[in-house]
Amino acid sequence: MDREIGSIHPEMTVLDVVSRFRQTEGVFKKYDVQAGECICCQSLFDSLKEVAEKYNLDLNRFLSDLKAATQP
Repeated sequence: MDREIGSIHPEMTVLDVVSRFRQTEGVFKKYDVQAGECICCQSLFDSLKEVAEKYNLDLNRFLSDLKAATQP
């Protein structure tokens, strides 16, 4: 699969993102506060879109923050 920075998309699972882009863990931890639980623990196999819906997150901002974390 494509490992380019721009390849993070709403259909990817949390596991896909964390396994490809380890540096995104901090972003998930930041969003844990809003979610009220550990996203990586509770939604590892959910898509980013599902996570945003489940925890009432702004999907575009969530994706933007994840992509930003992958930038040098």
